[in-house]
Amino acid sequence: MDFRDIAAPRARAALLHVAALSEGPALDPGPRITLNFHPDRLVRWLPILRALAEDGVYHSQFVTGTSNGGLTAHPGGDRQRWESRIFGGAYDDAAAAERPVYGALNFRRQVVGAAPRFGSSHFRLTGAVLARTTFCYPDSAAEPGDFGVAARMSLVALAEADHQDALNDYIEAQVHAGVVLDRDVEALVLDASYRGTSVETAARLLPCPVEWHPGYRLTVADLYRHADYRGREYVDLGARIAEDGRIDPRIIGDAARTGRHELQDLKMVWHTLARFGAPEGAGTACFREVADGAATVAAGGAVTVAADGAAREAADTACSREAVGSSAMVAVPSPDTALSSETADSSDSALSSGAAYSPGAAYSSGAVASEE
Repeated sequence: MDFRDIAAPRARAALLHVAALSEGPALDPGPRITLNFHPDRLVRWLPILRALAEDGVYHSQFVTGTSNGGLTAHPGGDRQRWESRIFGGAYDDAAAAERPVYGALNFRRQVVGAAPRFGSSHFRLTGAVLARTTFCYPDSAAEPGDFGVAARMSLVALAEADHQDALNDYIEAQVHAGVVLDRDVEALVLDASYRGTSVETAARLLPCPVEWHPGYRLTVADLYRHADYRGREYVDLGARIAEDGRIDPRIIGDAARTGRHELQDLKMVWHTLARFGAPEGAGTACFREVADGAATVAAGGAVTVAADGAAREAADTACSREAVGSSAMVAVPSPDTALSSETADSSDSALSSGAAYSPGAAYSSGAVASEE
């Protein structure tokens, strides 16, 4: 494990440093690294997908100056300090373009990607990228002490045994030596809310297949049910930007581009949508159905039938656990039938058929519809 095939000396030094800190068995080659992001945002006033089409390279926030998380990638910033610690100083005086790109390992095989807190859509990278990726758990912002590389990977077992909020339940991945779209990307997977929009048009310019997942959506009524998740002020903002009594990623993106709202505030709206409005096949999903006026709540294999109030309480409990990738399934009575398996229009019905896309090992639930 000398990483001789890594030509970039800083990347090789970083990989060697993390490998020395890692332990455990080799990583299952089936799960992919995903780069979750918001595909309708702007990078230096250019739509991000058009910028990617022109450049052909997915850059870190040290280059773009933008982020789906915190903005600390600058000299003296937290991101630079974290990288210095994790990679043994390998990138301390590196140019911005030399630094690693951040994603997550989709060991839960979610149709929405490994770390949806950072965006509704994602690039799914090829299996070959695993060999030049380092990993940590938890997120590098938490100053972790557990690390991995493809040949020594104890982090999956660690994450599976942990209890995190679903939006924090991911193994961070740092991809070294660049992400070139026509070399390193298997597919761009978009949220269904972007069908027929300028995002889809721009996506068709990229040198990779375009796929779709069923899409995030949440009614305003359900948004208010979870006002304590990120705060009432963000729920109120979500209600103000809602269309036809619901929010989805496209609606949040449209609001972001108006310039009338703080992006940090919209990020909190997105977190609430991502946590409670996920489609089937996402670990945060709460699946809904009504049977004889009662709700069936299945969590970890246990099935009970409860009255409406009790069912809602059970649903909230189950959805607040780390149910990502488990068999936990919650059915909540609701007048809103647009969640989970139903899609935006009948043309998307194939997305909820249960047919799973399979790179190596199958994406275990839900469906990703592919369009070359």
